[in-house]
Amino acid sequence: MGERRKYSRIATDQVISFAPVETRDLLGVSRNLSTGGIRFEAVGCEINLGDTLRVTFNIGDHTIVAVGKVAWATEMDPITTDVGLEFIEIDPAAVGLLDEIIALEPSA
Repeated sequence: MGERRKYSRIATDQVISFAPVETRDLLGVSRNLSTGGIRFEAVGCEINLGDTLRVTFNIGDHTIVAVGKVAWATEMDPITTDVGLEFIEIDPAAVGLLDEIIALEPSA
């Protein structure tokens, strides 16, 4: 049986920026995105479960800034961490854009 998810995912492969709130931005690569959160790979930094991060990413021509809590973090190798961030603050307009994209995805 397929995995049941709370939110439909959109596959992504773009450079995003993220940061612990109130500090400098770091770079990562997004892997998928939903109205509930984002999965990305972070290189060369320590990220822990429960950390609050601000992420900046693009949806089409729109730049979105959201804040979320680290729901899970898995070390892929000594310098790369796979991170699942659950949004706690995101612009409602961004949620609308994501919903539109998800509706157009053939596998959604």
